[in-house]
Amino acid sequence: MKDLEINNEYIDLVLSNKKEYAKDYKLTMEKVGNSTAIYKGKPVPFLYHPMFFTESDIKNFEKISNDIISITNKVTDRYIKDEEFRKKFGFPKLIEDLIQIDNGYDINVPIGRFDIFYKDYENFMFCEINTDGSSAMNEDNAIGRILLESEGLKDFGDIYKIEPFELIDSWVDDSIEIFNKYDSNNKKPNVAIVDFVESGTSSEFEEFKKSYIKKGYNCIIADPRDLKYKGGQLFLDDYKIDLVYRRIVSYELIEKADQVPDFIQAYKDRAFCCIGSIKSHVVHNKIIFKVLHDEDTLEQLSGEEQDFVKRHIPYTGIFGGEEDTFNHVLKNKDKYIMKPMDLNASQGVFVGRDFSQDEWEKKLKDAWNNDYLYQEYFDPFIRNHVVFYDDEVKIEGFKSVVGLFIYKEEFAGLYTRVGQNNIISGVTSYYTLPNMLVKR
Repeated sequence: MKDLEINNEYIDLVLSNKKEYAKDYKLTMEKVGNSTAIYKGKPVPFLYHPMFFTESDIKNFEKISNDIISITNKVTDRYIKDEEFRKKFGFPKLIEDLIQIDNGYDINVPIGRFDIFYKDYENFMFCEINTDGSSAMNEDNAIGRILLESEGLKDFGDIYKIEPFELIDSWVDDSIEIFNKYDSNNKKPNVAIVDFVESGTSSEFEEFKKSYIKKGYNCIIADPRDLKYKGGQLFLDDYKIDLVYRRIVSYELIEKADQVPDFIQAYKDRAFCCIGSIKSHVVHNKIIFKVLHDEDTLEQLSGEEQDFVKRHIPYTGIFGGEEDTFNHVLKNKDKYIMKPMDLNASQGVFVGRDFSQDEWEKKLKDAWNNDYLYQEYFDPFIRNHVVFYDDEVKIEGFKSVVGLFIYKEEFAGLYTRVGQNNIISGVTSYYTLPNMLVKR
């Protein structure tokens, strides 16, 4: 039983009763519009067609997760110990210093979303790694619950057992387990979900807050600018914070460091448990893809891990320095995608295939010696999906990025975006597809 075969069966099902499913799609759209699946004030765009995976795929995701965590742990540990190695990353001193502070729970990346282009275990390629402010758990959960109530999945459920991935409650449980490593005596830590209010995903934060409270923990959502460090403890007004679920991305912490001195000093003094710690920035910054291909990095990996990097991490280089680098990227427009080292949500990303040669040269001049990376472009795998246009139904091919959520160093669930452009993200035309495990 393969995922593409299951996918085609679902297409056949929808085509067998187009009118009724079109009506149900409109009802489903209303439900999503009234749900917590909101991004930047608007309902998350979706299709009446989940991303189907089999138990074989899940085993693949578990192995991929284990392999990438093993590799990145070795890199992070070396970053902590080796001053010369740290120079490869070029991080600001503030972040470099914060990374080296012991987080108190012995996990480098407690939570992350590792995005890949995926077909099967032999055919996948990493796109990017998000370990700062990893998001979109609620999008998958909320839309998944709604789609399970749709007529299409109810009917498909007569043929297959369909299971969504739960990503909210499971993270709450894992974060408390991690906190227990930090402080085994405090069984009821006060929790704060912390991000800058202008950047946070408020609807998602509310879902996590509800889950913490449901499980018996106090929980608030806080802007780091409002936090005060006094008497060796971090506070929001009279609320003492024991556990920070950090959703602040590091580059924004750097930009606004002068606005959050209390938060930073409390972090330095280990006045609270921060999950995840700034240590995870070693993996989050896109420079990791370049560092992984460096010879001295490969030498510290096992033979199997070296092969993993060479086959599944796209070759990446710093776009600056020698003029030969500029000319090489300029002459190979269709081979490369350009990425800022440390921005999220595809900000500043552009692909050579989207531009004429003259436009490409102009874009490259702006990016040259400006904290950009050039990376081998990988053409995503395409899967057919059902798309409704009013009462008309079409079958269209979409490229996809599959995000592997890794909690506490183990595969936890999925987040999938699909699109038809060369960049699949919230800054372009895209859809979020809930992920479903399908069994006979």
